[in-house]
Amino acid sequence: GRMYFEYGDTEIEYLKRKDKKLGEAIDHIGHIYREVDADIFQSVVHHIIGQQISNAALATVWGRFRNLVGEVTADTVLKYQAEELKGLGMSLRKAEYIQNFAQKVCLGELDLEELYRMDDQKVIKTLSSLRGIGVWTAEMLLIFCMQRPDVLSYGDGAILKGMQILYHHRKMDKNLFEKYRKRYSPYGTVASLYLWAIAGQALEK
Repeated sequence: GRMYFEYGDTEIEYLKRKDKKLGEAIDHIGHIYREVDADIFQSVVHHIIGQQISNAALATVWGRFRNLVGEVTADTVLKYQAEELKGLGMSLRKAEYIQNFAQKVCLGELDLEELYRMDDQKVIKTLSSLRGIGVWTAEMLLIFCMQRPDVLSYGDGAILKGMQILYHHRKMDKNLFEKYRKRYSPYGTVASLYLWAIAGQALEK
């Protein structure tokens, strides 16, 4: 079955109490169902493939990738050369990033289970040290694989846009962002779900 990011009354009541505007938006939009995928290895590969291409292109390449390797694990990925992966419609660089990641996992240089025992900052540091993974990707993995409750990404354009719309700011700088991040904490991820929806014009509907 599908898994969704879990939240409920506790988070909602807290955010409403802390921020009237966000509270009104939450009432207007209702519960948000965002799919999560607990498989970190597969999610990292999916993110690498998806960089700088459209969702439609990602769906196509991902479909071919799944057909080729079957279950997406470090072992199955390493059965193929980077050139073969490139043939599926991704850049050679991405294919190399994926191979590099799979090798680290296979050699035990990177223990994905260990990530669950780390705090958010350590996870970000560990994942973003890999080739092809930046801070933003690591933050998305914290949310959509690990369901961490307090992630609000300054590197996410849609989050900043959602804030601008909600609070009528001409621009968002780091100081302003930090003010809201502190206000939403410890439920920044739920705030993120609503800010993404707002950026996607959920309040105009």
